[in-house]
Amino acid sequence: MKNPTVVFQKPKSVVIEDRELPQLKGDEVLIRTKRSLISIGTELTILSGEFPPQSYWANYGKYPFIPGYNNIGMVIDVGPDADRSLIGKTVASYSPHAMYVSASQKDVMLVPQNVTEDEASFFTIAEIVMNGVRRSQLSFGESVVIYGAGILGQLTARICKIAGAMPVIVVDVSDNRLEHLPDNVAKINPLKQNVVSEVERLTKGRMADVVFEVTGNQNLIVEELKCLRRLGRFVVLSSPRGPTYIDLHDYCNAPSFTIIGAHNMSHPPVETLNNPWSRRRHVELFFDMLQTRQLDVSRLVTHRVFLYDAPETYKRLLEDRASALGTIIIWE
Repeated sequence: MKNPTVVFQKPKSVVIEDRELPQLKGDEVLIRTKRSLISIGTELTILSGEFPPQSYWANYGKYPFIPGYNNIGMVIDVGPDADRSLIGKTVASYSPHAMYVSASQKDVMLVPQNVTEDEASFFTIAEIVMNGVRRSQLSFGESVVIYGAGILGQLTARICKIAGAMPVIVVDVSDNRLEHLPDNVAKINPLKQNVVSEVERLTKGRMADVVFEVTGNQNLIVEELKCLRRLGRFVVLSSPRGPTYIDLHDYCNAPSFTIIGAHNMSHPPVETLNNPWSRRRHVELFFDMLQTRQLDVSRLVTHRVFLYDAPETYKRLLEDRASALGTIIIWE
């Protein structure tokens, strides 16, 4: 049986390779993929090859690279130590873009029946954002500026609104991306408006309590810090692609900013009484919010492509990533 798999052979080169089916052992389950969501930030950074040679990115993105970590599919078989009742269930897993994938039973999450496969495919993006908002220690009524209106920025805006932030302001150079934001979010295009003066106006002169960096562009960070009030918090929710040079006196010590890293790996590995918000718990919350319609991600799906159109889709995204938000690969 063939197992078509998306592979980055080298920078800017994407192919579909027929690979071997996973061989199950222990508590692993075999999943027939139905949908997988392209992570435009992470995957395009690796595909571009544009990162420092000694960086985290260089260590992580070794070629040939198999991308993907937003996989929704049906369990079709299980290993000798896994629960056979999972067969036939739709699950979310951190598996790559491949028709057949395997995962430990403890690492898959059941998708509720009234959550669509398209909606569920945003689960990893949602857990990243929820973790970042929690690490920001955002409280009701605080003002937020979000730099970047890609998928992460879109969800950050929505979750900050649910958490009671006011105002929520999103900055992006793409009008197309800004148009996908809810009406109750303020939008700034820095090509048309002065960001700092607009933030000052929208916050009644107080400036932002929290700024989220969600562009991945390390060269924007100094400008983003100018939107913070004294003692404000700056959250690095993206994964910048290179070094940032800042004057730590002017942009940290003197204004007494708090700079917060919010990589997904900062989740606690398991729920505890002191911090119950593990990755699994955030995914559960995401599915609950979809079911109750507190959160709607349907507007974020801009492209749905079939498996063998994936290489051309990646090429288009490399040329213009601002033209797309949620790009879902269909495996049926």
